[in-house]
Amino acid sequence: MTGLKPRDIAITTALLAAFAGAGTGLVALVQSGTEARIEANRMEVNRQRIADLLGELDYVNEPVKDTTVLSHEKLSGAKLPAWFARDADDAVIGIVLSAIAPDGYSGDIHLLVGIDREGELLGVRVSEHRETPGLGDAIEAGRSDWIHAFEGRRLGDPPRDEWTVRRDGGAFDQFTGATITPRAVVHAVRRSLEYFEAHREELLATEPGEGAAVTEPLTPDDDQETTP
Repeated sequence: MTGLKPRDIAITTALLAAFAGAGTGLVALVQSGTEARIEANRMEVNRQRIADLLGELDYVNEPVKDTTVLSHEKLSGAKLPAWFARDADDAVIGIVLSAIAPDGYSGDIHLLVGIDREGELLGVRVSEHRETPGLGDAIEAGRSDWIHAFEGRRLGDPPRDEWTVRRDGGAFDQFTGATITPRAVVHAVRRSLEYFEAHREELLATEPGEGAAVTEPLTPDDDQETTP
């Protein structure tokens, strides 16, 4: 470095700083664009799942744009999106709730739960999970018919103490070599129905664009056993 003048050092430092800044900006730009694409893809997948769950209803709105966020211990999450299906009079005839099964074998299992205005399940779909391939991933509609067993069910069908897997004396099948995953999903679906029953009037009274922010503080207890 002998013979370098202060001016040369300053120029070199400035160039290095410029290159570092440009590199950081490029990384941030790429990351931002990637995250945006991932989110867009996720929303498109959810749009298709929502349409699939509401397919039996004669709705006239676009549910993916008629949305709000909900926070409740029964749903095991905060600011979870929900979507409304409406008839020609803007009356809510169905809702798709987001819910989380926090006790999956490999962590949280994210669900979409379709319910009609009478409290009957239109269907359930898994939107995200990290369960074991070849075992726990049978909760996906594309891998088995297991998830379709919820369609047409409601609180009381089966009785409340049978909302679990057969190994626990319940009405729902488990998977060979995997009981924790289906058990977690069944319990989460039951809690979603309990949430809907407890807040049915508020949810069905929601005006388009109003948002039904039915919230309560979350608690550490993931699986409340108290009937609403």
